[in-house]
Amino acid sequence: MENQLELLSPAGDPERLDAALRFGAGAVYLAGQEFGMRAGPANFSNEELKKACLLAHEKGVKVYVTCNTLPRNEEIQRLPAFLEKAQDAGVDGLIVTDFGVLSLAKRHAPRTAVHISTQAGIVNYQSARAFYDLGASRVVLARELSLDEIAEIRAKTDPKLELEAFVHGSMCVSFSGRCLLSNYLTGRDSNRGGCAQPCRWKYHLMEESRPGEYFPVLEDDSGAYFFNSRDLCMIGHLPALAKAGITSLKIEGRAKSAYYVAVVTNAYRQALNLYLRDPSHFTLPQWILDEMEKVSHREYCTGFFFGGEPGQVYDNGGYVRGWEVAAVCDGYENHTAVCSQRNRFFKGETLNVLEPGKEPYEITVNELFNHDGEPVEVAPHPMETLYLPVERPIVPGALLRRKR
Repeated sequence: MENQLELLSPAGDPERLDAALRFGAGAVYLAGQEFGMRAGPANFSNEELKKACLLAHEKGVKVYVTCNTLPRNEEIQRLPAFLEKAQDAGVDGLIVTDFGVLSLAKRHAPRTAVHISTQAGIVNYQSARAFYDLGASRVVLARELSLDEIAEIRAKTDPKLELEAFVHGSMCVSFSGRCLLSNYLTGRDSNRGGCAQPCRWKYHLMEESRPGEYFPVLEDDSGAYFFNSRDLCMIGHLPALAKAGITSLKIEGRAKSAYYVAVVTNAYRQALNLYLRDPSHFTLPQWILDEMEKVSHREYCTGFFFGGEPGQVYDNGGYVRGWEVAAVCDGYENHTAVCSQRNRFFKGETLNVLEPGKEPYEITVNELFNHDGEPVEVAPHPMETLYLPVERPIVPGALLRRKR
């Protein structure tokens, strides 16, 4: 099992798909225009899905399509066509929750593997066995399981059943993501892709007889934060994940940026390569741990994997956002990186360069030229083409980052 560990990255749209493929994903999960649990991202049209499968398969990367909402009666009639188009596009797996969707997937996409979503709340080996008997080739385990519980599920299910688990990203405060807060507070159905994430909001207490007077729940000048779960990060515990029998390591984040996908995928890919190269002497280099701090995140935790609970952040409700992308390298010629601007940066600044599969390094912007070849002191225009003389080649797709 250890040599079959899959790194599964999110792809909310074609740009994020490119980031996942470029920076080392072994498989990606994405959504069509319907039936996915993330309505916020652009997702993929039928034509885009076909192109995505072609691009991924050229790199030996599998594509799984989320079909894990809880569809209502009026939506069911559209499912057969959706499933057939997904199979025709060449997807490798369909991620489903609903029993009705499972039965339709087996009927209308019989050549496509079926994975059972974490939304199904699988927390025991009997449930895993039952889904396997119904034709599922993989189950995405509930986030609430410990490693010991996962190991028992592995020991008591067919070895051909694949076990997938979330190892990085946001944690939902409701059991396996089955939340009603969004429906109640905003009318947006979290189980049909429309979650408004009210568990991330800032809350104050208002006493019924004192309308308009708001009191912090905790003695904190910034207010209080209900349900403010820490983010999951298991990059330092790959041996324990492998020992438990997990087949696929899943990164949460289809609604996150392409930068987030690139950085987290790259870090986990390098960590996983080191582990697979020498499992008994696995040591994580500091630079990989540092990469986890260069993306937007909340305080990290290890979730439920080692028992206990992930806990919540009480001192603040915001994200840690210490870094941003200054530019993306589009090409390299004559000792010069051709870049497109993403955020404002200046001549004289130090930028951190992240290339796929490599340890990041720093460069200084000693000179900077615009498209007309004129020297400039600042790069203020989004997507502007810039020319940056450098001492070493920079590969296309590399990210040039700066501290905020």
